[in-house]
Amino acid sequence: MKAVLATDLSAASEATIENETCLACLGRIGIEEMHLVTVIPSNVHAGMPAIDFEKRRRNAIRNYEGVIERAGFDVETHVVRGTPHRRIRGIAETVGASLTVVGSRGKSPLENRVIGSTARNLARTTETPLLVNRIEREADDPSVVRQHLFQRMLYATDFSENADRAFEAFSYLRHATQEATLVHVETPKDPEPSDDDPDTRLNELAAQLEEWGIETRIERRQGDPADEILAVEDAVDPTTILVGSRGHSRLRRLLLGSVSEDLVAQSNGNVLLVPPS
Repeated sequence: MKAVLATDLSAASEATIENETCLACLGRIGIEEMHLVTVIPSNVHAGMPAIDFEKRRRNAIRNYEGVIERAGFDVETHVVRGTPHRRIRGIAETVGASLTVVGSRGKSPLENRVIGSTARNLARTTETPLLVNRIEREADDPSVVRQHLFQRMLYATDFSENADRAFEAFSYLRHATQEATLVHVETPKDPEPSDDDPDTRLNELAAQLEEWGIETRIERRQGDPADEILAVEDAVDPTTILVGSRGHSRLRRLLLGSVSEDLVAQSNGNVLLVPPS
């Protein structure tokens, strides 16, 4: 498996790259090849005061390349120009990545506009599963919030096709997962119930995880999906929330993707977002 690891060479990005536990978690789920990507803003060009900007980035990313290699991965670096989320997405699709990893401090309104904007734009548009690695806020020397990426998973499902696709990620996550909480939030807009009630469907999913040796619990909630999922996160303290992002057209992304975007922006820990096939 291949992963794209996006970095802006900030202290927050460095926290993700230099955390040995996080790298070990990626190796445990089958990642063998890492593509380090840094994007130079398209408005920085030769003749400007920052003419050596690209050179500095290439030198800096070589240091990160060494860290990743010492962790046991094959590494390829990409220093490219353009809009960050578009170039990151394009490289992930080109190399056939199974996962894109991006760090985000989240929550702060200013950071959501600046640092967090790449993560949120990727959440809207990515065609590759996206792991948003949460970094400490308001720290000069930040570290990752959760050392283990996949040890305790919180899986949110509305029983849609894309939610089922997100659940399939456990086929490789199980090698790094010890505990899982499955949550379904009922809303007034839910369709008429099918022959299988939510408890039955949740129990079927739990049985699959138990077969893989993952200790599993179930939560059913009513209310706003994002609010309730975040409430469960506060209660069970998972390392990562796993959720699908529905919708293919831009309009459907705006309407149906709002829950996943809210989780990316507001969660305390990491978020693994699985897009539609």
